[in-house]
Amino acid sequence: MSKRLVLLMLVSLLVLSAPMVAAQDEEGIVIAFLPGVVDPFYQVMELGVRQAVEDSGVVVDLIIQYPDTWGVAVQTPILDSIVARGDVDYLITAAVDKEQMVAPLQAAHDAGIQIISVDTFLGDGDYVNGPVTFPLSYIGSDNVEGGRIAAEALAENLGGEGKVYIQNTNPGVSTTEQRSQGFREGVAEFPGMEVIGEDYNGDDANTSVAQTSAVLEREAELAGIFGVNVFSAEGAGTAVQNAGLAEVVDVIAFDATLDAIEKLNAGTVSLVIAQKPFDMGYLAVLAAMADHRGVSSIPPRIPTGYAVITRDNVEDPEVARFIYNVE
Repeated sequence: MSKRLVLLMLVSLLVLSAPMVAAQDEEGIVIAFLPGVVDPFYQVMELGVRQAVEDSGVVVDLIIQYPDTWGVAVQTPILDSIVARGDVDYLITAAVDKEQMVAPLQAAHDAGIQIISVDTFLGDGDYVNGPVTFPLSYIGSDNVEGGRIAAEALAENLGGEGKVYIQNTNPGVSTTEQRSQGFREGVAEFPGMEVIGEDYNGDDANTSVAQTSAVLEREAELAGIFGVNVFSAEGAGTAVQNAGLAEVVDVIAFDATLDAIEKLNAGTVSLVIAQKPFDMGYLAVLAAMADHRGVSSIPPRIPTGYAVITRDNVEDPEVARFIYNVE
């Protein structure tokens, strides 16, 4: 099913169900938004959440809590405090670990909260036939595809030859694992290319800089780097700039932060893969509203796609609107 068809289906279900529960809408609902960490990606997603609430015409008590750092030990206590309120109807969340967050989120669901996954997923992301089926829907990118886009872009830029490196965040994160998988699969299609290593920076740009700098010093023939998320791309790009290797070592940046766009314009980054976090947040609220109104056919998987940003199209308004600008 196409992304456009899924979106049209969800919007139609929401509109058609509105008259069914007008009285219930007047009472309002409580929606909590618990992202993975404070970064521009999730801040733009919050804008989508807020806009959808404003557009809905429903009285919504919106609770937003950001973890200071990425990790189960940080996200779980915040989740527990949300559950302890006893009044939350829906939780829109990016689980920081696909396995370790299953039990805490299952407990939230058992307490009467409907769970909507955004960006990351639980289990294998198949909420119909997979090992985890209690969430209402998973709304996010096809991250294997995103990794393949990065591999194909590097291959084109490098003429199908060269050593490449992956800057990753944390093991156990569904999205970045899939991006790495897609990237490796894409690189494998070019016999002249080789993935020489992968590091995990703990979602910390400074660690990413240090790791990438060490690889640049060790691997004199390194030709390209794939930064799999906001902090990975930021750190990798900074390390390449610090080493004076801009336009020598090609960096593909996942997530269209202002930093990534600045490095794109400066020649350090050759391509930026923009997700659509605003759409994720907006559609998550639509899914909650539709469920609230009695709709029983919420799509269990809602893909949101990508915008690929290059120096040639970065000024195009139809592309530039996907840059993560929260100012």
